[in-house]
Amino acid sequence: MQVSKIMANLEAKHPGEKEYLQAVEEVLVTIEDIYNQHPEFEKAKIIERLVEPDRIFTFRVTWVDDKGEVQNNLGYRVQYNSALGAYKGGLRFHPAVNVSMLKFLGFEQIFKNSLTNLPLGGGKGGADFDPTGKSDAEIMRFCQAFMYELWRNIGADQDSPAGDVGVGGREIGYLYGAYKKLAREHSTGALTGKSYGWGGSLIRPEATGFGAIYYVERMVKQKGDKMEGKRIALSGFGNVAWGAATKATELGAKVVALSGPDGVCELPEGVNKEMIDYMLVMRDSRRNKVQDMADKFPGKAIFTPGKKAWMVKCDIACPCAFQNEMSEADAKELIANGVKYVAEVSNMGCQPEAIAAFQAAKIPFGPGKAVNAGGVATSGLEICQNAGHINWTAPEVDQKLHKIMNDIYDMCVEYGKQADGTINYVKGANIAGFMRVAKAMLAQGII
Repeated sequence: MQVSKIMANLEAKHPGEKEYLQAVEEVLVTIEDIYNQHPEFEKAKIIERLVEPDRIFTFRVTWVDDKGEVQNNLGYRVQYNSALGAYKGGLRFHPAVNVSMLKFLGFEQIFKNSLTNLPLGGGKGGADFDPTGKSDAEIMRFCQAFMYELWRNIGADQDSPAGDVGVGGREIGYLYGAYKKLAREHSTGALTGKSYGWGGSLIRPEATGFGAIYYVERMVKQKGDKMEGKRIALSGFGNVAWGAATKATELGAKVVALSGPDGVCELPEGVNKEMIDYMLVMRDSRRNKVQDMADKFPGKAIFTPGKKAWMVKCDIACPCAFQNEMSEADAKELIANGVKYVAEVSNMGCQPEAIAAFQAAKIPFGPGKAVNAGGVATSGLEICQNAGHINWTAPEVDQKLHKIMNDIYDMCVEYGKQADGTINYVKGANIAGFMRVAKAMLAQGII
């Protein structure tokens, strides 16, 4: 494999799709050596087939707002690779959503799903719809219009979307209601992230955050250290950050910073249960303002407008909000403030320059495709429960999630251990995820 040649061909085919091209190059560089040890991969052109999606659906979503005005948005579903199972990946509703973003997220999803060892392919979808400030009725009408265009191309054995940014339990409920009516079947496995009681799994909303902290705990133990007393900075305050704050606090760590688009809240004493519960209120308000935490808990939460969580001194930094949210300057600020571990909980939450800065400083860095795999792992467990018509208890699901995250961590160490004894978690995650997919593609022939 010649990475430069493959990337030149991709850039010619996909000009301007920076996020997608960046994600592909990062994977190719780390798997190049092991790929070249397998001439059968080159003969079957595994990479050339893997970097292009199986198919992309683009569709118009027309709906009517509360004022009676007709609105139009663009919807997408990228079905990337099904070598390991039916396509699996979230739906994102955000004004920045476009094909390039979804292709990079879908490409990352292939390896993340592979790492879980569950039979899940990779996909991603969404729309350039902004749910902020919309009424429940508007959200419902949009979700119904979106599903009207998508329903024929999803299903438990074909493609099972989940929630993502802008798509929570409310949206999944509206989407599934529309799917059920259009498909004329009660196939709960067609969507994951459902509410408990009609096919949903316990602890699914917090699973990504729980899984991330389980992974971080192993990173800390790898260094002979412990979680208790560690100061953690989180970006965001949605489901992911809420789950991470919950589990980190349970393990004895202190969450000392939460951030939002408006700024950062420093929490000198760490978050308490009341604050963690209030994060759900903040999420459901759709105001998207972290300042609400400071207003609710004056003196215990100190708000600074226009700043990020990374200004707060911490031992562990976890971007939990959006892709490319952490820049090189942010990384250098964290390093100067003495950060000891960084875990990328959001999909590709760190820019390449930030990752390079952490690695150069010998700071353990956990990549998103491994760290945030807990969400899709629990979605896979939800599908298993739907198929078997069973309901595991919350401790049972949490135990299974914990084992999956430990297994993922072990694979990252196996493939990422360097000659000097350090762990390149990015390399380990990419190689472990790739090898399982590549072997499946090889076994299934040229299709």
